[in-house]
Amino acid sequence: MISPDQVETMIKAELPDAQVQVLTNDGEHYEVTVVSSQFDGKRLVQQHQLVNKAVQQHLLSGAIHAMAIKTYTPQDWAVASQAV
Repeated sequence: MISPDQVETMIKAELPDAQVQVLTNDGEHYEVTVVSSQFDGKRLVQQHQLVNKAVQQHLLSGAIHAMAIKTYTPQDWAVASQAV
């Protein structure tokens, strides 16, 4: 089982400036929210590819069965967080 803290550490290793929130109910299915300036100018699929790359080994091994990803640039996050 991979802990949410381990997932966060893997993502931050790939995206050092990222703010990361990881939630799981069962240790196999994760909900990940990542805010990073490295997403600037990238399409959503490219942003998700960066996050998937960080945990790819665990996705391929099946340790992480599924991961729902939400990605934001810092500017987009500022807007989204004020809308709540």
